[in-house]
Amino acid sequence: MHFHNEEINCRQPLLYPQKFYHMKPLSIISEGSQVNQILCAVLISMPMFAYGNCIGWMSPMTILLQSKNSPTSIPLTDVEISWMASLPYLICVPATYLVATLGDRFGRKFALLFMSAVSATIWILKLSSMNIWVFIVARILAGVVMAGSCVTYPTYIKEICEDNIRGALGCWGALFFTTGSLFAYIVGDILSYQTILMVFLAIPIINILVFLMMPESPSYLIKYGKEEEAVKALVWLRCRRQYDLTIQREIDFMKREQRNDELKGKNLMKTILTDKILFRAFQIALVAALARELCGAVPVLNFAADIFRLASGVTGLVLSPNQQAMVLGSVQLCGAIMASGIVERCGRRPLLILTCVASGLSMCILATWFLLYEFNVSPPGWVPVVTLCVCIFCDASGLMPISIVITGETFSYKYRGTVLATTMAISSFADFFQLLFFKPLAKSIGVYVAFYFFGAMCLATSLYVLLIVPETKNRKLEEIYDDLQSKKGKRKIEKHTSTTNVP
Repeated sequence: MHFHNEEINCRQPLLYPQKFYHMKPLSIISEGSQVNQILCAVLISMPMFAYGNCIGWMSPMTILLQSKNSPTSIPLTDVEISWMASLPYLICVPATYLVATLGDRFGRKFALLFMSAVSATIWILKLSSMNIWVFIVARILAGVVMAGSCVTYPTYIKEICEDNIRGALGCWGALFFTTGSLFAYIVGDILSYQTILMVFLAIPIINILVFLMMPESPSYLIKYGKEEEAVKALVWLRCRRQYDLTIQREIDFMKREQRNDELKGKNLMKTILTDKILFRAFQIALVAALARELCGAVPVLNFAADIFRLASGVTGLVLSPNQQAMVLGSVQLCGAIMASGIVERCGRRPLLILTCVASGLSMCILATWFLLYEFNVSPPGWVPVVTLCVCIFCDASGLMPISIVITGETFSYKYRGTVLATTMAISSFADFFQLLFFKPLAKSIGVYVAFYFFGAMCLATSLYVLLIVPETKNRKLEEIYDDLQSKKGKRKIEKHTSTTNVP
């Protein structure tokens, strides 16, 4: 939020309790700096990095665990590996509600510390035993981290950041996740099995120790009547003096938002489904979440080895599975960097539309390539690799981060956690079934049919965003909901306003 500093008349009543008035001005950091928000956002994003470690760990370790030199002494079977890969997506469904409840009841900070503790437990389990059931339990816990990353992270970021950097920092989730995955690919290729686990264990432990010094979400503190603590948190986050008017305005805005929420029902999902505006916002959040998962990125990553193998027969470029993972991880990282760099310049809608169209066209081209391949036509070998990279890039630069940012920006504190949990649960179901059934279905109906479907989904989503989704960049919730009003609803509001203004 941008507010001009205003001098406060010394005769005015105190805005906040007297004891806060003697806080010394910030001497090292300039007043109004956003450096503390950025520092806090980095630490909030670290569980996303740890989540990327968990997912990325599977790529280099699958080869090792199924080899004769497996640290488990008996190589793992394909069935065991398949369950290890898909379990997090299944566990994520109930875990989203668990983490959302923890965040709403005990605070966003507690939920994030809980996620880091679970991340540490994953690597402790793997260090302590080589039993397959220990690996499976660790992967179940990875589903909890996945759920927390997609629920707590965007909620926390939304509640600590000013409007003009909210989108950029909201995209850091994808940035840290892709960086964590790529980091796992690299260290998995150069370090020993035990050393990798110890490196991954150190990351959440350090994050827990440092994050203990960070503030709780001001919205949570206001919700539970801790106004003085909320003021302290905002003063530190905004790098301002205690009596700055911007602090009071933000506190007043949070109070007003939560008073409005109290007028609505206590059954959150029932209220969302029965309130016309909230239901429209929920539809947008759900479409964005499903588009993120049904753009083709998940099965494309699953099918990447086959695509590289088919392309190598024409191009002569042969990469090991781990080298392929590094290439794709680098593409994802580039996409995530681009998203965080331009989202505040171009807005949410244009970036989401552009990436949906590009991803949809790349999927259709890839489907056509496979169709020609089935009819023994020899299309260029570089086509599947390029379309694969375009799809992954678009997912990381638009579909993945923007869908989460939009959801966080279109709901108030009361509903934010529940909506993120519900949309994440539904999209996790979609991921689980894609991972479990993509290859069998591709063999039975043809892989080109699947990719045409993904392409159609992306193009349909771009049209939906163009026609339905409002821009949320630098906008208050009331402005966004005004755009979601039907024409009939807007006429009623205008009529009510005009009658109440008549003298």
